[in-house]
Amino acid sequence: MSPVLGLGTYRVRAAADAARTALTAGAQWIDTAPNYGHGRAHCGLAPVLAEYPEAKVTTKTGFHSDGRHSLAPADVRAQTEESIAVLGRADLMFVHNPERTDRDRRELHHAVRAAFAVLEEFAHAGRIGGYGVATWSGFTDQAFTVAELAGLARDAAGSADHHLAGVQMPVSLVMVEPLAQALDGTGPLVHARDAGLATFASAPLHGGELPGLMTPELVNLISPGATPHAAAYQLIGTCPALDVVLTSTSSRRHWEDARDALAQPIPEQRLRMVLDVLSAG
Repeated sequence: MSPVLGLGTYRVRAAADAARTALTAGAQWIDTAPNYGHGRAHCGLAPVLAEYPEAKVTTKTGFHSDGRHSLAPADVRAQTEESIAVLGRADLMFVHNPERTDRDRRELHHAVRAAFAVLEEFAHAGRIGGYGVATWSGFTDQAFTVAELAGLARDAAGSADHHLAGVQMPVSLVMVEPLAQALDGTGPLVHARDAGLATFASAPLHGGELPGLMTPELVNLISPGATPHAAAYQLIGTCPALDVVLTSTSSRRHWEDARDALAQPIPEQRLRMVLDVLSAG
């Protein structure tokens, strides 16, 4: 089954308008963070989310609107409290780019475990639905694996009954490694799915840059007659073990075009051909 489309609010100028557009069109997931929109995204989203109590909300802890990044337990606790208070709910609280640190691997894992311990308290109390990791390069740089994150969650919870529930990472024709690995039955997406975690793809258009990088020949190879935008979504829709693709748009037409393309994945064999062409340079 193809992944569903969710709204990512990182590059959206008017998060409230974008959320209303997406939710009106049937979106199930809204993804945000306290530092998005120069620190104003949460406040803008709150009244819209109140109108759609069935929508699932993911937000993050780590980056602050002043540019600071911290996984210190006190900061994770304060930021999570504030996010819940403003948004009204958090179905998933992602630890945001934990690899953004000068710590060595062991120290990084210690910091992640400490952040998980705080989020376990919130989840155990029913104040958040669960937690996870939203990363840009943590998996590709081998800062951690899904198995290691699960182990840290077990340590944080003190048992196997933990609340680690999702992972988010970039997946696109630019950030193609997770897709290629999943196609071969391995990599973080497959490992997360096997562990029972929800999987989210961020930056499917690589910040809007991807369509301009796609040659007509590549677009035609992916999906003859498609636009570059549609071809990009059709390709990612074929990615195994992927639950949600997050896109940033305020336009109803762009939302529906992306949703429809995602629901029409290309054949797996054609995806393999595309990956072979890309790997050949």
